Amino acid sequence: MNDSADKLVIFLAKRDGIDKLVKTFQYVSKLVNWHVEATNPDISKRFKQWEVASGLSRKAFRTGRFLTGFNALRRNPGSTLSLRFLAVLGNAGEMVYFFFDHFLWLARIGTIDANLAKRMSFISAFGESVGYVFFIIADFIMLKEGLKEERKLRRSKEKSVEEEKKIEKIRIDRTMRLMAVAANVADLFIAIAEIEPNPFCNHTVTLGISGLVSAWAGWYRNWPS
Repeated sequence: MNDSADKLVIFLAKRDGIDKLVKTFQYVSKLVNWHVEATNPDISKRFKQWEVASGLSRKAFRTGRFLTGFNALRRNPGSTLSLRFLAVLGNAGEMVYFFFDHFLWLARIGTIDANLAKRMSFISAFGESVGYVFFIIADFIMLKEGLKEERKLRRSKEKSVEEEKKIEKIRIDRTMRLMAVAANVADLFIAIAEIEPNPFCNHTVTLGISGLVSAWAGWYRNWPS
């Protein structure tokens, strides 16, 4: 399957695919709103509405997403004790994030008390940040292991076809893990802006760039090969 249209259809059929597209809309509109706010208030208002609508849409798409972490632990918690430990902590944080994000969405659209939004947002962001920290640590461990394995395979002067395939597989895995680290670090900045507001993390440019880095890294990881 080499046709780009086929790949795009498959990408957008995935929940993660459509989420990354709408996330791109959300953070592009955030940056445009910030850029034209002082010079063109009418355009700024329209892009602000697009940003808010995109954010709420993404929360709706993520309904039940907390079960993904549970299933990941049930199916493949990790090959070593340390990786299993990191997987439990990372997925637990992610499950808290997605579970309480449901209530944040309901509060934002007025189904439940709107005053709960700030509390739900804090709990959700806290769980999210905890998950990202442990996922990042796990990815760095796997990257280190991959480099060791690749060096070991490259010591052989005459490599077999099987060894060449293993090296290629390690390189692909490394690229995917680096994309995951980039996305998690970017999303960590966004979560910190909610948990502990500060001038750097809460600046519109920081949030906008972080959101786009996360979206495009996820786009790369989810694009059909």
